[in-house]
Amino acid sequence: MDFLDEIVLTGLTVFGRHGVYAHEREDGQEFSIDLRLRMSLDQAAASDDVADTVHYGELAEKVAAVVGGEPVNLIETLAERIAAVALEDVRVQNVTVTVHKPHAPIPLSFADVAVTVHRSRTPEAMEDITI
Repeated sequence: MDFLDEIVLTGLTVFGRHGVYAHEREDGQEFSIDLRLRMSLDQAAASDDVADTVHYGELAEKVAAVVGGEPVNLIETLAERIAAVALEDVRVQNVTVTVHKPHAPIPLSFADVAVTVHRSRTPEAMEDITI
């Protein structure tokens, strides 16, 4: 059985204007993002070259652009868009994205609301990988 390696980025906090209520879009709030990328890191470990792996700083900037960009109603949609960004790198075989919305408009005491999506590269896309 082949095991995949992981790159994990947690707690990326970005201001966004997502939500179903007008005040959420007007006032905005901070969202926190966790990413778990699964891929082989053998080539990067052997070469010691950042070009052979996902540059997590550049990925963080792309994710921040999504969160800070076009508003959506649901954090489910936001998580899906972030997953698509992570899968743009053909070396990433699957990704787990959690979007935390700790300031959701719930009139009760709570610590966090989060949505997690798991997305994989399609088998057809895996056949096209030539690295």
